[in-house]
Amino acid sequence: MANLCIRSYSLGALRNVLRASPRWLCTAAQQKNGHGSEASTEPEQSTTEKVLAEKTQLEEQLKEMTDKYKRALADTENLRTRTQRMIQEAKLYGIQGFCEDLLEVADILEKAKESVPKEEVTSQNPHLKNLYDGLVITEVQIQKVFTKHNLVKLNPYGHKFDPYEHEALFHAPAEGKEPGTVTAVTKVGYKLHGRTLRPALVGVAKAS
Repeated sequence: MANLCIRSYSLGALRNVLRASPRWLCTAAQQKNGHGSEASTEPEQSTTEKVLAEKTQLEEQLKEMTDKYKRALADTENLRTRTQRMIQEAKLYGIQGFCEDLLEVADILEKAKESVPKEEVTSQNPHLKNLYDGLVITEVQIQKVFTKHNLVKLNPYGHKFDPYEHEALFHAPAEGKEPGTVTAVTKVGYKLHGRTLRPALVGVAKAS
């Protein structure tokens, strides 16, 4: 009878223990990991901080890549602009060497024309007249070709001296001329598309 009571008591106590075990296990787990809810929030805070750190890092990487992309676009645009300018200049000034050679021919024609005595150019001297007329026609034609390709003749006599277009060979007093005025042109100059191809060789008036 005593053993039966003990067994009954033991079974009842065991039921009470099992009935209370979930709460006891939860409390025990909390005590083992820390002190209650405060410990349970620590992993959540750690995860949030980690996510924020990764987000910040990704934003910095995105900003860096965006800056590099913008710089690459700017460099590409600058390269395209420079290439277009070089192509345009090559089209405009690609004939520069050829024009310089033709200028010598134009100079020879002009000197040949000037060397012919004007008083001898008459119908009584038909051979000389025909030669002179041929020189004039050839010079006019070559100047038309120059103009067609934007090669402009510079004859600055009576104009102000311009160091970008003229080259002074000498300075001398000139009566009735302001200082700095071109008083003599020994060789005409030329400009190609607005750029001085050959400066005019000139004499310039100076103060007395």
